[in-house]
Amino acid sequence: MKPNICRQSLNLIKFLVFFLALWTLTSGCAQKAQKDYPIRPVTFAEVTIEDTFWLPRMETNRRVTIPFAFKKSEETGRIDNFAKAGGLMAGNFIGRRYNDSDVFKIMEGAAYSLSLHPDPELEAYLDDLIAKVAAAQEDDGYLFTTRTIDPENPAPGSGDERWSNLGSSHELYNVGHMYEAAVAHYLATGKLDFLEVALKNADFIASVFGPDKRRGFPGHQEIEIGLAKLYRVTGKEKYLKLAKFFLDERGQEEYKEMFPETSDFSVYNQDWYLQAHQPVIEQEEAVGHAVRAAYMYSGMADVAALTGDVSYIKAIDRIWENVVSRKIYVTGGIGSRHEGEAFGDNYELPNATAYNETCAAIGNVLWNHRLFLLHGDAKYLDVLERTLYNGLLSGISLSGDRFFYPNPLESDGEYAFNQGATTRKPWFDCACCPVNVARFVPSIPGYIYAWQDDVLYVNLFVKSQATVRIGKNLVRLAQETRYPWEGKVRITLNPEETAEFTVYVRIPGWAQNEPVPSDLYSFWQPVEENVVLKVNSEVQAIDMKKGFARLYQKWEKGDVIELDLPMPLRRILTHEKVEENVGKIALQRGPLVYCLEGADNEGQVFNKDLPEDFSFEVEFRPDLLGGIDVITIESADENVRLVAIPYYAWSHRGIGEMAVWIPRKEVDQN
Repeated sequence: MKPNICRQSLNLIKFLVFFLALWTLTSGCAQKAQKDYPIRPVTFAEVTIEDTFWLPRMETNRRVTIPFAFKKSEETGRIDNFAKAGGLMAGNFIGRRYNDSDVFKIMEGAAYSLSLHPDPELEAYLDDLIAKVAAAQEDDGYLFTTRTIDPENPAPGSGDERWSNLGSSHELYNVGHMYEAAVAHYLATGKLDFLEVALKNADFIASVFGPDKRRGFPGHQEIEIGLAKLYRVTGKEKYLKLAKFFLDERGQEEYKEMFPETSDFSVYNQDWYLQAHQPVIEQEEAVGHAVRAAYMYSGMADVAALTGDVSYIKAIDRIWENVVSRKIYVTGGIGSRHEGEAFGDNYELPNATAYNETCAAIGNVLWNHRLFLLHGDAKYLDVLERTLYNGLLSGISLSGDRFFYPNPLESDGEYAFNQGATTRKPWFDCACCPVNVARFVPSIPGYIYAWQDDVLYVNLFVKSQATVRIGKNLVRLAQETRYPWEGKVRITLNPEETAEFTVYVRIPGWAQNEPVPSDLYSFWQPVEENVVLKVNSEVQAIDMKKGFARLYQKWEKGDVIELDLPMPLRRILTHEKVEENVGKIALQRGPLVYCLEGADNEGQVFNKDLPEDFSFEVEFRPDLLGGIDVITIESADENVRLVAIPYYAWSHRGIGEMAVWIPRKEVDQN
């Protein structure tokens, strides 16, 4: 069955990014959605990156990471599983029950890449892979290769029969990622084959689950996000209703027997681990598996935006306050415990044993972006930026083919924190982090700009060009900057017609003496230098609203906005309840958190401390770690010399010590 989409609109809608695409389709082509996010992103396909920081990483992702991930999926049997399930080749299922999702995530990233950079070879590869996925789908729409290959002996955790072990089977999780990939592929290429597989599966699941049908919910949230995307491209209410159904099933009394009390700890026997300890609208604290949680909060935001359900918004607002006030690392990472890959208690933020899964960082970005689109407050973008430049970017090597699963804030060079390794690895048995990075990186341009009615938002500072429609006026803009190394930003506006509208330029929290929007972290000393904002070389009084400087005027072609953000080296303190960081300082410059690494400090960092009275120099080293600002700290009185590098760049020069939090040596007052 064809989706209800007119082909004549294809050239327009193929540029929409499905998880950011908030435009509804015209009434002549699809049933129009009545509600959505009040703020809409300028999609990544409408933004051209020219940035010396992000463009190389996006190119590495396209040229290295995506092909590498496909190759590893071939070598490990992930792709062959689809061929086996479809009867295209003989053999047993290889791998784990959630391996289908790895392939879908890479396909999503490949589709993003095709939107930005046409590649006939990659497109042909996807065509062949989609044919295998379609062959693996059973006649009624069910798609789960481990069960289809051998229904009597599926992979451990899959359950004896369909839907019999939803808490850990990943049947619904896997296809949620397929929905995202299928919509991405359709919007990138206009081809319907993959989307038809996804719709057939979603129609089948909608025929099985519902208030008056089979009850239950997925152990790992994800299908909710995918269903919201299917709803956007088809306008079919049943997909949105199904997403809400799965969310509302969590925490209901009839499911308590799914989580028996046991003396032997097993995360799968704990309702908190699956965020099923309470109905979602009653939850107030982030608990359990951090990736599942962030995906659930993102799905709740989607459903809230599309249905207008205020109770969902209130719940994720409460949970967000808990995270930013008590459970987020200075790098933006979330999920402190290795056990259960979970959030810890309030203020439980260890350094050496910090988990901070790369997938959780990606989930944190997705969630905070959605909260910005709901509320229009720059504080969510502050968290997004902190995570993006630090706790997320650290998860992938500069070469694009080595990965961190956890991202600790301290390493002794001996503890094998990274799934048995002390540095980045090329692959994992559970490969969710590498493939998640592969799908996320091409989407980064979609976070830079947004719009609402007659307001244009500048959210992130990245050298780029974009086109956005403000009212009936098409506005082209160009941003020039060396951010994150420098705080100077120049934005040139070129509206088709002279018109009055408002430009909101984000003033980062770190530039307003606020590391995060809570008291969890604070700067040791406030900076007195002021942010400077100019329009056509004239200094403007900064009119702030929700973290943005508002500029309302009649804009003409060639008008220029200039922003100057002071970038001194800042010292960060932690709330006193974070016991491990008492008496320690972290370093930040601009959006970047810095660390000490043994390679720069005579092989050791744990024997170093930071005097209160020191001088520093910042030097850009184009030959080091892809080009970075190196900070050299000296104190003649204390005979101290320390070298700090951006946290994201650590562990590229061999195995050794690293620390983000450095003991603070107080000045002797005698």
